[in-house]
Amino acid sequence: MSKFARVESIVLAACIVAGLGGWTAPITAQAGERDPYPGVGYDQKYRPQFHFTAKKFWHNDPNGMVYYKGEYHLFLQHNPRGIGWGNMTWGHAISKDMVHWKQIQHAIHPYDGGTIFSGSAAVDWKNTSGFGKEGKNAEKPIVACYSHARQPFTQHIAYSIDRGRTWTRYEGNPVVPNQGLSGGERDPKIFWHEPTKKWVMVLYVKGGVARIFNSDDLKKWAKVSDVTGRGFHECPDMFELPVDGKKSNMKWVLYDGGFTYSIGTFDGKTYKIEATPGRGDLGGNFYAAQTFNDTPDGRIIQIAWMRGSDFPKKGMPFNQQMSFPCVLTLRNTDQGIRIYRWPVKEIKTIYKKTHKVKKTSVKPGDNPLKDIKAELLDISAEIAMGSAKRVVFNLRGSRVTYDGSTLTTPRGKAGMKPRDGRITVRILVDRGSVEVFGNEGRVSMTSYALHEPENLNLALTAEGGEAVVNKLVVNELESAWK
Repeated sequence: MSKFARVESIVLAACIVAGLGGWTAPITAQAGERDPYPGVGYDQKYRPQFHFTAKKFWHNDPNGMVYYKGEYHLFLQHNPRGIGWGNMTWGHAISKDMVHWKQIQHAIHPYDGGTIFSGSAAVDWKNTSGFGKEGKNAEKPIVACYSHARQPFTQHIAYSIDRGRTWTRYEGNPVVPNQGLSGGERDPKIFWHEPTKKWVMVLYVKGGVARIFNSDDLKKWAKVSDVTGRGFHECPDMFELPVDGKKSNMKWVLYDGGFTYSIGTFDGKTYKIEATPGRGDLGGNFYAAQTFNDTPDGRIIQIAWMRGSDFPKKGMPFNQQMSFPCVLTLRNTDQGIRIYRWPVKEIKTIYKKTHKVKKTSVKPGDNPLKDIKAELLDISAEIAMGSAKRVVFNLRGSRVTYDGSTLTTPRGKAGMKPRDGRITVRILVDRGSVEVFGNEGRVSMTSYALHEPENLNLALTAEGGEAVVNKLVVNELESAWK
């Protein structure tokens, strides 16, 4: 559970005590897929149209991301009672494609004087927990592991045996007691490690330290090692990926709330760091990212909280938004192995109209996009700089520029070198965001950017010389909420 404005654990604990007032709501409503906020729609003036937002009130971290039987489950840190942070509850949304989401009843409510902070979920395919029922049509248990935020914090589990619709707390909680290191130990990431046939939990325990636990049944956990990393802070995630798609060269990735990542090896107990490349997204609004467990095709797919997306200033009934889902891959570069991020292919389900611009030179004053007016966009371009000092996209008032060495977005900058004299850029534009992916995802920048509805103007220009646009494709998108 990331802290808004980086409030530390002790301060948050005081907020919990003050804000809860002894509230002990039941763990879940028992009403199937009941809409938690009937009468609230998704058509407000500034509501993002293909980025997830809570139907109403505040949300932050994505939690419990898991796939089961045709559905992606996205849980979220949510305040069901107000537009600001507080009363942390696991909200819940489901989707068949990670683009079209349906928010259903809240999954896990505060209890016993503590709110529900961040965590993860996994399908217990072998019923190691014993939570599943016997029978041909019995569902596999989905087990959620989360931080119970009552000082000192402890780690609890809950389970569902009806495809995530209702949840039951494990009566033996906590499954991991407080470790006595910070009081605010939190954000467990759980996953199954097939080579050792063990469950793994990675838990933030104090500044610079993540602790690894093993379990046979998700209920009893034993500490096996610590991972130390300078500045490592909350919301850990950990997974394995092939380098350049080669399964003969697998590496593990561990990152924290700021998406500062390391690459290394993992034997089920000990993670050994081999490289620390830095941050995986250099935009101004990317935090507490998590990847899905149990994806049907093995993709590692990530969603982040776009921290700082302050919609209530414009009178909206919701606050904050999620980033668009992206596939993570590892590739060799001239600087070593690096993470690449790329929007999921399912975005094509909302393509409405495609404009293709033939290879053309662009001089100062030219604009090959001048005849296109659009609100929601997925733009791809390949550009050779030529004599131009800078190329500039102006998309509904948001500028994305490249000057031969640096890619600049509304809230971020990143170094980026041309390859064979050219660059590639992909840009997603929604009502409240601009997400930029440079050189096939080597550079990623996620930014909050609020666009006025009447401004549908698009431009691509060159400054100080002539650039050559080898490829330019503009996909207009329809709303994912329709």
